[in-house]
Amino acid sequence: MDLAVVVPKLDSEARIADLEAEGVYDDARKVREHDAEHVELPVTERPIETGFERVVEQENPELRAPGLDDLLRERGWREAERDRAPSSWAVVGTVILADFTDCPRPGKVGDALLDLHSEADTVLARGGIDGEHREPDVSVVAGEGDTETVHTEHGTKYALDLSRVMFAPGNKAERAHMGQITSEGERVLDMFAGIGYFALPMARTGASVTAVEKNPESFRYLAENAQLNGVSENLDCVLGDCRDVDSEADRVVMGYYDALGGGPVDEVETSEGGPGYLDAALDNLVSGGVLHVHSAVPEAELWERPESRLRAGCERAGRSVEIEARRRVKSHSAGVEHVVLDARIA
Repeated sequence: MDLAVVVPKLDSEARIADLEAEGVYDDARKVREHDAEHVELPVTERPIETGFERVVEQENPELRAPGLDDLLRERGWREAERDRAPSSWAVVGTVILADFTDCPRPGKVGDALLDLHSEADTVLARGGIDGEHREPDVSVVAGEGDTETVHTEHGTKYALDLSRVMFAPGNKAERAHMGQITSEGERVLDMFAGIGYFALPMARTGASVTAVEKNPESFRYLAENAQLNGVSENLDCVLGDCRDVDSEADRVVMGYYDALGGGPVDEVETSEGGPGYLDAALDNLVSGGVLHVHSAVPEAELWERPESRLRAGCERAGRSVEIEARRRVKSHSAGVEHVVLDARIA
């Protein structure tokens, strides 16, 4: 018998992860749409630990193609054309994000990606992130064109519109990490909260989080996500400039950086003479607290550049610093790494 479990479409990504962890997910078959709101996830046997609505027997199930290259080959694409198709992509809720630069017939490739990921209904071509508000440049390539979705990671739900706010799939491990190291009752300031990338996992641990976001679109989803995850009581959403916020914290997250790798630690003061980002962070961080500083840094300058800039900023503020951890998050661009420093500030 070819068994499948019926689950809500919006929860499919999280349920697939649970089924994989339980060892009963059948990745040889495709996810099948059950109705407008539900999908059928193929399983090798009835799950015990993973929630579902009901079990069904599938007739004539569709086998999953090994990958995009194989699927395009089956459809008659020449090797030279397949080599120009996306080599990687991300599934964010019900939306697939991919780079279609130099890709022939992107609509056909988008259709193939939808065939590979039946839980998705829209494919977007991903461009860059522009402006102070980090607005994404995307265009619809295939599918329904619905850019609003709910993405689930490690139990945290992120509602967002991928045409309006950014989402970095490659930061998944760092988002999970922040939820693991934060403790109940801890006071946290997230200076560049976005839609709640780090704030939500931390708040779900019971931490008291002040999440500041300047972009009204991102802030709207931040507030919605606080309710969606049931953390409104301990997640204070603030619309505005994080340099204007007064919030004593045991932990401060500075998750924004610029393309040159300087980011928050480089800005000593605003053009109006107010505090720079690092000075504002240190003003709120208690002695003995932890500061998380994200930077984009050329490979040749790891780890000297971000550390020296952080130490200089702390010295300017009369604070001492001990680097407790260094992490590579992902590749930012050719020869440039997105990294994080965890620093104990006295």
